[in-house]
Amino acid sequence: MGKLKKLVGDTAIYGLSSIIGRFLNYLLVPLYTYKIAAESGGYGVVTNIYAYTALILVILTFGMETTFFRFANKEGVNPLKAFSTSLISVGGVALIFIALCTVCLPWISDALGYAEHPEYIEMMAIVVAIDAFQAILFAYLRYQKRPIKFAALKLLFIFLNIGMNLFIFLLAPKMCEWCPSLMGWYNPSYQVGYIFVVNLICTSLITFGFLPELKALRNGFDSKLMKEMWKYTWPLLIFGIIGIMNQVADKICYRFIVPGQEGETQLGIYGACVKIAMIMAMITQAFRYAYEPFVFGENREEAKKSKEMQAKVMKYFVIFTLLAFVAVMSYIDVLKFIISSDYWEGLAAVPIVMMAEIFMGIYFNLSFWYKLTDQTYWGAIISAIGCAVLLAINFLLVPQIGYMACAWGGFAGYGICMVLSYLIGRKKNPVPYKLMPIFGYFALAVGIFLAEKYMREFLYPESTVIAIIVNTLLMLVYLAVVMYNERVLVKQVVSGVKRKLLKR
Repeated sequence: MGKLKKLVGDTAIYGLSSIIGRFLNYLLVPLYTYKIAAESGGYGVVTNIYAYTALILVILTFGMETTFFRFANKEGVNPLKAFSTSLISVGGVALIFIALCTVCLPWISDALGYAEHPEYIEMMAIVVAIDAFQAILFAYLRYQKRPIKFAALKLLFIFLNIGMNLFIFLLAPKMCEWCPSLMGWYNPSYQVGYIFVVNLICTSLITFGFLPELKALRNGFDSKLMKEMWKYTWPLLIFGIIGIMNQVADKICYRFIVPGQEGETQLGIYGACVKIAMIMAMITQAFRYAYEPFVFGENREEAKKSKEMQAKVMKYFVIFTLLAFVAVMSYIDVLKFIISSDYWEGLAAVPIVMMAEIFMGIYFNLSFWYKLTDQTYWGAIISAIGCAVLLAINFLLVPQIGYMACAWGGFAGYGICMVLSYLIGRKKNPVPYKLMPIFGYFALAVGIFLAEKYMREFLYPESTVIAIIVNTLLMLVYLAVVMYNERVLVKQVVSGVKRKLLKR
């Protein structure tokens, strides 16, 4: 129970930085959608380029975050040597990437459809290279169990990013009227470009926060260790590429399937609405930050207990993510104001994308069987199948149903990965997951969502207040069922809180 509490505590801190950061970043969504008209396709450009950077980030880190955790906890390996070797290898690849992008910039920008703005590609290439380098540094903080500094740097980036965006989109246009002599550099029509400029500045500044950790580079590069790490990490690279393709392939392919202004407009609508669903990605990311070092830190003597813990954690993860799903869908009539009404037509994709994110989180939980047994090639195989399903749905259905095909593609792709990982893992390294409670919570959450949808459409379509009241009551039903079924855990948590209060 003590280890579970430690996991919950670390997840809370990582989650605080992630959730607060994403929440504050939501301030940018209305800013962008209210300042960049949907029909301009500008937000579609932002969505498309950030999809490319997400893919490239996975390539440049090539699974070294997970590999570092594996080798830092491996018997006979110096953790500092594993860290410096990981950091130098990723940093070297990142530098080569920047050099290649600089030399081939005209060709790359033309191939991606940004010949008129090659600087978009150049700026984001530098950003993603720095992000890759920082990923290993952030992993080192997680290994050292220093969630406070981790959260502080993440939040610092968010505050800098939001502050500079508010200046660019709100204050700078006013300053052009008040003191035009000082604002000769500002171009009101360059809105999309300034988003990338701000990202580049903020990402670069955060690197200075890692100066103490960079001293570990004194441990040098171990080529022999790197060979061992590469054997472990190359399947993770393939797994990572395919995995991120499951998340961004729709946003990358959309402009090729639906070319021109129409494609950018539709992609912008889809990208803006998907932001509402990203609370699930926050939860999964926060959980991963705490859970990965937790699992890899277990020794072999505790393997059986570790499996029991994994089963418990899976159930609690499902409970919490489904609660987030129910909460978002219960208050979608309020949350939709995060984005401009020009983008509201894409809200139908939100529940599908949220459920796909839950599937992805479950798949992450299920993935430890091949990571802990050094059979990472299974991750590549399973993710490849999921990616093939996603791409097939996109190419077949986007011409018929537009961006809704993107949502259903992710749902089907992650669903396939989740099921395959469970079935194969049950034979290779079984974990005693409690399936009946998990299925029960899924049925309850989906049932509540369908009931809310039916009543909103047919009983009180014009009354947002009534919808919110009824939806709140239904969400409380979900909470009541959880608290009754998990009453043993609830009692333990409550008694623990009482003991702490009495000590004070």
